[in-house]
Amino acid sequence: MAGINGGAVASAEPMEFVRVNGVRIAYKSTGDGPVPLVLVHGSWGSHHNWDPVVPGLVPHFRVVTYDRRGHSSSERLSGQGSFDEDVADLAALIEHLRAAPAWVVGNSAGAVITLHLAAARPELLRGIVVHEPPLWSLLPQGSPEAAAYEAVERGPLAEVARRISAGDHSGAAELFVDAVALGPGSWVRLPEGMRRTFIENAPTFLDEENDPDARTIDEAALARYHGPVLLTSGDRSPPVFRPVLTRLAELLPKAERVVYAGAGHIPHVTHPEAFVHKVMAFMSRSNSGTRLEARR
Repeated sequence: MAGINGGAVASAEPMEFVRVNGVRIAYKSTGDGPVPLVLVHGSWGSHHNWDPVVPGLVPHFRVVTYDRRGHSSSERLSGQGSFDEDVADLAALIEHLRAAPAWVVGNSAGAVITLHLAAARPELLRGIVVHEPPLWSLLPQGSPEAAAYEAVERGPLAEVARRISAGDHSGAAELFVDAVALGPGSWVRLPEGMRRTFIENAPTFLDEENDPDARTIDEAALARYHGPVLLTSGDRSPPVFRPVLTRLAELLPKAERVVYAGAGHIPHVTHPEAFVHKVMAFMSRSNSGTRLEARR
């Protein structure tokens, strides 16, 4: 994994809160651009995951970041949750902020939520950008990639769940980062604040793992989404994501694909300038009716 930039300065603007779907959600709206852009973080994370790229986006957008339910400053409810609730929260937040139609960018589990929103509520969207959604139901049955995922599920992910259940949140987070998401030795290279966030949000990852529908999507509903879509990946990411993105490109009529050179699963953290440039370039050439100036 490339070196991670831990020096990004978070916005000094305070978090705001809204109650949607019975849960208190913390969010931040930055910039006064005419076009809304909502950023959806992945598992273990928080709205701070996007701090490295927000400064490059606010000249052009009203940028909304938020902590998904169960993460950091948002409320964590007891009982089994679901990704359907995350999708409903995202829809409700867009509606509360009168941000529709909005661009939505999602990473990892946040990309899963973004794709589900496109399938369920396309009228809320101008277009979407998704990076490496772990939609393992899209892997071809019997393929080497499906076998590789099943090995991870039985091995490191099962051990991550066991450690969280035993209260070893730090050990679980380190194992997930090094053995599942980013590669050996990555945990020690993460900024200290990000490591703390992972540890704090470990219980919600266990909740996600116990959601039987967390890694699935209604392919027929998704195929009816006709807005612009950018599917992104990193050339240093686990190869298991490639067939997922290939299948998504087959399903989505207006999908484009981009690969981040030298990046892995979190390019907005490791390669923020490239991330902003590619996202801006895509949105500029899409049929959104919005003129944006893509700058390196």
